[in-house]
Amino acid sequence: MSATTSDPREALTRLRAEVAKAVIGQDAAVTGVLVGLLCRGHVLVEGVPGVAKTLLVRTLAAALQLRTTRIQFTADLMPGDVTGSLIYDASTSRFEFREGPVFTNLLLADEINRTPPKTQSALLEAMEERQVSVEGEPRPLPDPFCVIATQNPVEYEGTYPLPEAQLDRFLLKVTMPLPDRETEVRVLAAHAAGFDPRDLAAAGVQPVASAADLAAAAAAVRQVHVERAVLEYVVELARATRQAPATALGASPRGATALLGTARAWAWLSGREFVTPDDVQALARPTFRHRIELRPEAELEGMTADAVLDSVLASVPVPR
Repeated sequence: MSATTSDPREALTRLRAEVAKAVIGQDAAVTGVLVGLLCRGHVLVEGVPGVAKTLLVRTLAAALQLRTTRIQFTADLMPGDVTGSLIYDASTSRFEFREGPVFTNLLLADEINRTPPKTQSALLEAMEERQVSVEGEPRPLPDPFCVIATQNPVEYEGTYPLPEAQLDRFLLKVTMPLPDRETEVRVLAAHAAGFDPRDLAAAGVQPVASAADLAAAAAAVRQVHVERAVLEYVVELARATRQAPATALGASPRGATALLGTARAWAWLSGREFVTPDDVQALARPTFRHRIELRPEAELEGMTADAVLDSVLASVPVPR
């Protein structure tokens, strides 16, 4: 295991390089997950089956010196299977709390939209308050605590749409598209050379960053300077999503705050100590796309949240 580096940006660079040993051609998704970690936020990763969603999170977990737990969400999963529950101990004649898998640093919520809303909601308090309450007693979660959830597109059979309150707990929604031809050839070449996604150690993935590295990086991100003109730009983008004809619900002030944080993290990862409008534009789609609710008639016409955001980014004046 590596010791804590004196340069947190160097640690994040090493972390990205470790993930690239197993995940090919999904740079935007890797960046989104790193931004989420820097902001101490949760990330929703969406894509069709087979585009390496789970592999991305498993590789990230292998490259971090953090306690990691995976929950495979299924239709019969119960809330207590996530948070934990009180178990009667006959030897002491008392009920004792048995921690669920949510008591970890990095939680992989695999295929989160394949479980009913009742079980999905078991994560609400954990994601917002960093605690779970069982029988009225709050129990704090470890620090850091981050949920990285994967989901299939909602039109796939056997999926349940995440409720708005659940979606809003995610800092980012990252999409993983099907690879282009050249990337797919590289993926097959890696498998032909012996790569086994179930054996990341054989692929050379090693822990290269610790909780202390992440804490130092997060502290550095909070020091990134933001001019008032850029703050106003973030606000105008959020307001424009609410006024777009295709939206029934736009980004809230919480969404604007999230965009400020993710733009700061992106600026820091890019080696700068200040935020530019380009940083805001780069993170607007993954930060806002899950916070926009389209009107039914717009959905029938084939409109998407990303299309709305493209229009908003094109229409709002960019500060100089």
